[in-house]
Parts: sequence; structure tokens; C-alpha cells
Amino acid sequence: MMQLQAIERKQPADDQLNWVTAFFMAAFHLGAVAALLFFTWKALFVAIFLWWISGSLGIGMGYHRLLTHRGYRTPKWVEYLLTVCATLTLEGGPIFWVATHRIHHQFADQEGDPHSPRDGKWWSHMGWILTGRSMHHDTTTLAHYVPDLAKDKFHLWITKNHYLPIVALGLLLFALGGLPFLLWGIFLRTVVNLHATWLVNSVTHMWGSRRFSTRDDSTNNWLVALLTFGEGWHNNHHAHPTSARHGLKWYEIDLNWYGIWMLRMFGLATHIKRVGVAELIRKEMRRDGNLPHASVRQLQRAAGD
Repeated sequence: MMQLQAIERKQPADDQLNWVTAFFMAAFHLGAVAALLFFTWKALFVAIFLWWISGSLGIGMGYHRLLTHRGYRTPKWVEYLLTVCATLTLEGGPIFWVATHRIHHQFADQEGDPHSPRDGKWWSHMGWILTGRSMHHDTTTLAHYVPDLAKDKFHLWITKNHYLPIVALGLLLFALGGLPFLLWGIFLRTVVNLHATWLVNSVTHMWGSRRFSTRDDSTNNWLVALLTFGEGWHNNHHAHPTSARHGLKWYEIDLNWYGIWMLRMFGLATHIKRVGVAELIRKEMRRDGNLPHASVRQLQRAAGD
């Protein structure tokens, strides 16, 4: 508890604007607009590469599927590397991020959900970040929701100093490519990362298809899935939160799952949790009342069995 107190922040009232967060959000959005005036092809490719590093390796594979849901295991050095990649999104340190997402799953679209569209579309997308407690929880809440991360000295340190990697990256990019690299690789790329993540909180709880009957409003949205490297298959995820694979059928592109699969090929991912074929068939039969043999074969191919 004493260690958690070192990262605790003063919390604003529920309806109070978080001025520090608002300032940085405004600054980064202005920087993203300015980037359009400094276009180069090299800067664009740098931004795309860093978008994958931070959004896929960092948020999708790191913060979400590894740290939050423990859908697979990696050596500690891989876990820490993915965590550093995630800090490049400006979404905060792992302890606050993971606590917020675990709370979301416990109270999804109910009272207590930090960012449900039932409280307003704008609120679910960005309003919850700018006002209220957002990801700044007290030590009691953190101790309850992230006891695993609270015991790890690295995660405590990087949560307190989560801004250091993106500052160091910004200095490196400016040294290598001047303003174009800085504006595209940091400002515009970060804004795209942020809105892509927020689309999962907002859009995939409002618009899309529902394969599974869950107690929340989660949907599968192919466009959000493309923008987030596979996180948009949100109904699949809420039905099976610990599964490391969110795209359950062959046409559900899930780059984060392909990344985990690659780690497994190199012996860097173990104890991978997946939805079994029998469970998929049972769910489909419950929904449709029957299941043709062709659908069984499709499910088997989709699950890779």
C-alpha cells in the first residue's frame, strides 16, 4: 500500500475539468494539425511504424491482453518491453490503465463503468478522460484491482514516470528528422492512437454486430478492429475476456493475435488462453437453435484446430 501511495494523484471532483490532461490533449491535437504542414514520406512511414509499435505491441498485446487479462505469459523482459511501448500512446502508466479496464469489465455499461455510452457518446469517447477521476484511482482501489502489478517494482516505477519514454522518443525523432519526424511520429501518431483506443470505449458499445449475448452493449466493429489491430472485435472479447485471440473467425483480422502467435513461435509466449471450438459451437447453437455441419467446419478452421 505504501508503494501505491507514491503514485497516487490528487483526484478532481466528478464534474471538474482535469486541467493538466486537457492542456496536453489540446497541445497534441494542435501538433497533429501542424503535422499536416510538414509532410514528408519518411515522416509518414515513421508514424505508421510507431503506430504499430505503440498501438499493437503496446496497448493491444501489452496493456490489454497481457497485463489486464493475462491471456498469455511472457518472460519479464518481454512484458516490460511491451509496457514501455504502451507508454508511447500517452494513455498513462500500466497500473492506472489496467485498473480502469478491469473496472470497466466488472461494471460494463452499468453503474460504475468509467466510460459507458449510456452516460453519453461524448463521455464514453473522450469526456471521461477530461473530467472526473478518469484513470486516477486511490490506493484502496488500486490494491483491489491490480494487486499483481502493485507488487512489481518496474510497473510501479514506469507508472510514476510513464512520460519519460515518449519524451526520449521525441528528442530522438527531432534529432533524426527535425520537425516532420517529431510532429508526425509523436503528435499526429499519438492523437490517432488515442482516438482509436477511445473508439473501442464508445463506438464498439453502440454500433456493430453481436455474436454473443453478453450483459453489456459490446459489439464487433470491423472498422475499429482495423484501427486498433484487432481490439474492435469487442463483443467476442467481452464474451471471452481472457482469450488472447479476439478475432474468432478467419475474416476477423486480429493483428494483435498474430503478434502473440509470432511470440509463441519464438518461444516468448506461453500459457496462451483461447476460446475452444466446443465453446464456440455451443454458443452458436444456443443462438441459432441448430448448427449445420458446414458451420462446424468453419468454426474449427477459425479456431485453428
